[in-house]
Amino acid sequence: MASEKKIKTDSKPKAKTAVSKKTKTSKIIEIKNLSKVYDVTEEIKVHALRDVDVDVYKSEFISIMGPSGSGKSTFMNVLGFLDTPTIGTYILDGFASRDLSDDQKAEIRNLKIGFVFQGFNLLARTTALENVEIPLFYRGGYNMKHAQQKAMEMLDLVGLADRAHHTPAELSGGQQQRVAIARALVNDPAIILADEPTGNLDTKTTNDILNLFSDLNNNIGITILIVTHEPDVADFTKRKIIFRDGRVVEDSSIKKRRKVGYNREIYV
Repeated sequence: MASEKKIKTDSKPKAKTAVSKKTKTSKIIEIKNLSKVYDVTEEIKVHALRDVDVDVYKSEFISIMGPSGSGKSTFMNVLGFLDTPTIGTYILDGFASRDLSDDQKAEIRNLKIGFVFQGFNLLARTTALENVEIPLFYRGGYNMKHAQQKAMEMLDLVGLADRAHHTPAELSGGQQQRVAIARALVNDPAIILADEPTGNLDTKTTNDILNLFSDLNNNIGITILIVTHEPDVADFTKRKIIFRDGRVVEDSSIKKRRKVGYNREIYV
């Protein structure tokens, strides 16, 4: 791979990765020397990301943390092919962001990435089943019967098969987020990107959704990255990456993970 010119930064050491001993064959995300600079004016430039190196391996469950303005949202946008690095390399499952056209990026987003948002982003006048089917129709290759079958399988996976024909207005916040998770899973993506997925939920429902993410990760090996500012949310994950001033300042394994059930907390 040809080397690329790097934006000048200071000499602060980079955080060590928490997964350096894993084999390259299981790597699903590779980020090298990545920086993102926004030109506000000709004189003013905002360095949202600075010389970031991150590898993510299949079946990891990672929280992305940092204060407001730390770069974590920009990092998530780059991961989701919603933004392009100014300098550096981002490769997702063999696809390099800088080599793709806008149309190709849209195709990769649909095929390789499942998004889960704080606001659920469900279509109000369609049923849970129809909401989950939508990515399949963008993808193509599915007839109505097969799309319904696949969508129902995903609703069953998140425990909502019995609510398949209810609209979002007939579902609780937690149920709506489960529909959104089923929609994110329906294309068998390489990764799930969840942006503050419990921000609109109460404590009990938050724990239910995070337990669901944990089960999906543990039982079927879904690779999940969650952006959050809540330490309690991060405690459910297996690895924590913290941003500050556009840099990764911590990348560490979480030794004792939180799990909540039957009105009690346990750490595993």
